[in-house]
Amino acid sequence: MTSSDPRHLPPHSGAPSPSSATTAQPLATSGIPDSLQTEKSLETIPSPELARLVNAVIWPGFVGTTVPTWLERALRNGLAGVVYFSHNIDPQIPGQVAALSAAIRAANPSAVVGVDEEGGNVTRLQARDGSAIPGAAVLGALDEPATTAAAGRAIARLCRAAGVNLSIAPVADVNTNPLNPVIGVRAFGSDTQLVSVHTAAAVSGIQELRVGACAKHFPGHGDTVADSHMDVARVALTMEQMRAHHLPPFQAAIDAGVAAMMSAHIIIPELGEAPATLNPLTGALLRDMGFDGLLITDALDMAAVRATVGPGEGGVLALLAGADLLCVGNPLNAYTSGRDDESCYTEVFDALMAAVESGRLPVPVLRRAAQRVETFAQWSAQTPHAAQTDGFDSAEADASIDWVDVAARACRIDQGTGAVELADPDAVLTLIDARTGHNMAAGPTDNFMAQALMERHRVNAVSASSLNAENLSDLVSCEESLGEPVFVMVDSLLSMNQQATLAQVAAVAPHAVCINTGLAPQSGPAIGTALTTIHCHGFSAVTAQAVARLVGI
Repeated sequence: MTSSDPRHLPPHSGAPSPSSATTAQPLATSGIPDSLQTEKSLETIPSPELARLVNAVIWPGFVGTTVPTWLERALRNGLAGVVYFSHNIDPQIPGQVAALSAAIRAANPSAVVGVDEEGGNVTRLQARDGSAIPGAAVLGALDEPATTAAAGRAIARLCRAAGVNLSIAPVADVNTNPLNPVIGVRAFGSDTQLVSVHTAAAVSGIQELRVGACAKHFPGHGDTVADSHMDVARVALTMEQMRAHHLPPFQAAIDAGVAAMMSAHIIIPELGEAPATLNPLTGALLRDMGFDGLLITDALDMAAVRATVGPGEGGVLALLAGADLLCVGNPLNAYTSGRDDESCYTEVFDALMAAVESGRLPVPVLRRAAQRVETFAQWSAQTPHAAQTDGFDSAEADASIDWVDVAARACRIDQGTGAVELADPDAVLTLIDARTGHNMAAGPTDNFMAQALMERHRVNAVSASSLNAENLSDLVSCEESLGEPVFVMVDSLLSMNQQATLAQVAAVAPHAVCINTGLAPQSGPAIGTALTTIHCHGFSAVTAQAVARLVGI
């Protein structure tokens, strides 16, 4: 590797799209257009240039709030950019993230700096205090596309202030399986048309400020019962069903001009046994839908790749399948324990170099991918268009939006025996947290609900795991709490454990209120409880504040 200044690659001129197919083909070649296969793999390319070309398609995470030495060296040698995680952000230091982004671009002016910033449950830039922007399920429940576009612009403003030029959002998945462990309230809903409308609105809002949107997880992660972070996820649907119910939101994103797409590590049996990220038929399907932008892999350290072929080989197969940018993943994930951030990056780099040298990975494939990365970087560097049309100034209009009010208007209340509003403002509120774990995409968070309630009230926050019949009865009927009010927070009304906690509470406190931060049933009373239930469609700072407002605090 050299330490010379990065080379600006020529703008993408539109590589031919691979045609679709209906039968499985060998992973090594079927995603490569014939025009690229016929060229010599090694060409006559000097080793330093080849190293830069390999770097140009790798997108790693790193540890720390400043640029490590290895990362600066790689950026100066053409590394595509970085992905931020919450551990890269220190909210105690004003301007830290913007300074970090500036340092990254000092090493590579074309760097793509990305972050998972969906709003709602999944945020990195506001990870400590929770997102102030409603998530997709809130916006879908409210069903005001103009508000969704405004939320997209709010996300883009956060990104621009941090020096981020790619938001890995929106989620375009249609969450048709209520048991889905990883999508859930990250999706706009379970209706294909509604998700399509709001996906397009979010894309338009984000990109109005010249921040790239990245629709995910193609071709649709909404009907799985496994989390691809931890296992191989399969979709038990035909391609006809996928085309009818899960592809339309991605088509809507393409039609809205989305800059990037992220592939899913899911298996669709009709397309073969390779996860979509590694499957040339999936890449061909996306290109045949008219998308010629940046195709990014989901993280290569997720189990569907890590525990099968491994991140290095996964990167090779992903490029052969049509990917352009390889998201390496979060080096602080539990499953990368014992490895440092540099080794996570070098595993992918070394695998790509070896594949090129052996002839498995043609250099033209790398050039095509690098061109798309550079084209995106050039687009994002342009000045945003004035967000004003026919006298409507979006910045002025957005400034007046009360996001807590938006989240409160989206809440649905299924009335049971208990009252939502607090009758006694001086009572001690008992908040029982019955949730049984965190979403891997969101990561662990503080108890935003308790924090919001504590702003103007005394709260006794307890975990359901610490309760039994005797201490629960004591807890909800003790003199301090006067037996009221009692709130039980859940994130899955289909969880047997959480249903058991609700029943346990209802038996001793029938006037308790359930706060459901997960998916709401389509209609009718909440499954598993007769308690009054507030469906707030997410667990974030803004949804917690909305619940606090609804109960009269």
